[in-house]
Parts: sequence; C-alpha cells; structure tokens
Amino acid sequence: MNIPMESAIRFGSVSKAFGSVRAVESLTFAAPAGAVTVLLGPNGAGKTTTVRLTTGALVADRGDIEVLGLHPKLDGDEVRRRVGIVPPKPAFYDQLTGWENLAFASRIFGSTEQAAYEAAERFAIDDALLQEVGGYSTGMRTRLALSRAVIHDPEVLLLDEPTAGLDPESARNVLALIRELAGRGRTIVLCTHLLHEAEGIADQVVLMNKGHAQAAGEPAKLAGEYLSDPVVVLDAENRAALQSLERHDGVVSVSWNGSVQVTLDTLDRLPDLVTYLVNEGARITRVEPVGATLEELYFEMQRTHREATT
Repeated sequence: MNIPMESAIRFGSVSKAFGSVRAVESLTFAAPAGAVTVLLGPNGAGKTTTVRLTTGALVADRGDIEVLGLHPKLDGDEVRRRVGIVPPKPAFYDQLTGWENLAFASRIFGSTEQAAYEAAERFAIDDALLQEVGGYSTGMRTRLALSRAVIHDPEVLLLDEPTAGLDPESARNVLALIRELAGRGRTIVLCTHLLHEAEGIADQVVLMNKGHAQAAGEPAKLAGEYLSDPVVVLDAENRAALQSLERHDGVVSVSWNGSVQVTLDTLDRLPDLVTYLVNEGARITRVEPVGATLEELYFEMQRTHREATT
C-alpha cells in the first residue's frame, strides 16, 4: 500500500489488542493533508480504535503513528491541541449548560467565547445553550460535540459516526462542514459504516475489516481495480450511425435498452471511440461515463477480499 509523501496522519503496521481481542492488526494507511479520508467498514472493523490511537487516547502495542509530524504517545498534548474530535458517544458535564461546556472548552483550547458561540450557531445548537446538557437529546449532544470540536479551528478533524442520531437536515449540515473545512485545507478523517455519507465527499477511502486496511485509495482508482468493465452512455441525433459501435476495438458490448450503453474494456478507449464515431458521421449529443457508486465499490471490494481468504 503506497503512503503519500504529504501525509497529515500515518499509520505504519500498527496493532492494538484488548486482551484476546485484536481491535487493530498491522494497520497501515495514510491520510493526505487537506483531503477527506473515509474509514469505511462494518461495526467492529477497528475504526473507533484507530481514531483513539490517532489522538493518543490509546497507545499502540506495535507500530508507528505520526500526526502532523508528531507522535501521539510522546506528544499527545500537542496532537490534541491541533486536532478536533467528535467521538461516537461524546461526554460532557451534564450538570452544566451547553454554553458552560463550550466556554470551558474554549478556555482549554486557548480560544475565545466568540469562537465558541459561532461554532454553536453553525450547528444550530445556540438556542439550547442555556439548558443543562443532561436534558439534551442524542442529536443535540452530537451538535454540541461538533461545535466543541471546531472551536479552536483544528488542522485535523476526526469524526467518528458524526451523524448518528441527527435529523436529515443536521446530517446535511455536518457533511457541508466537512466539504467547507476540506476546502480550507483542513484534513478530515470520517469513520462511517453508512455508504451514502461517504459518497461524493471522499478523496480517499480506506476499507477496514477486522482491524486491517484491506484497500486504500481514491474512489475512482479503486473502482478501476475492483469493478468490472466501465460503461458509457452515448447518444446521437442520427442513432443509426451508432450501429457500428460493436465493431470498434475495446467495445465489450452494446445495450440499446432506452439509452445506448457501451461497455468498454478500459475507459482509455473512449477518446478514440468518439473520434471514430465522428468520422463515421455520427452527430453525437451525449457522452457520459457511468460512475460506479461507492456502494457498488464497497461490496465488490468486500467480495474480492472474502474470496482471497477462502
């Protein structure tokens, strides 16, 4: 597995066990700086343990971990100062109000109360800041945790199942924040087992299972490695000119069910195919590669790795 040179987070052959349970085993991956890395896998895959190892909350049994050039085991305080985290079950002082929790966090991070209030506004929890947190719903606690995580404008944001318990509108706001922060050069690591959360937002996917990183890379690259032949939708004003498609090199099959779907042995054939059709007199109106969904990619990677171990 290739590790990028510009990595905000790097795991090298990291293992962590709890008694006889191996939560993480020889885990190797890297989160590129300024990108969104999605740790994707079923419950129990080791995603939460990976996050806790990243912050230094847990110490690895073996292997090397670097976060922003620091070692969490040795530089835990500095790592946590530069990292924001939303755990799956965020803890607060339940007898205090939401505002008192945020104000306390802002002092710890050396930030300002203004930054705390702006974070609360961003996640629509500002109207409940004077209530005791012990009376918050699950969704309200999650929004408060998100607010707390960004008070100090961290360089790295670790989100472990951040939309759990959120209504659809709040969940969309969380994903919008991820895109916003990534656009500002922040490094995001999102742990999820919900494929739709990662769709369209992941710069890199790390497929985890039983503590291992089974595959890692850009979704498009992984699709090329794991999925079957690519499909392109074509159309033309004179559809009859597309009849010769099946004779072109690299065309595996052509389907005429409504739209004209062409299966190629590789997407690299597409420019030559379009040139060929134009020379044949086709007045092309549509050329649209059909992108594989992350769901298709996920299940195909799972299937491939199951077969490799049986």
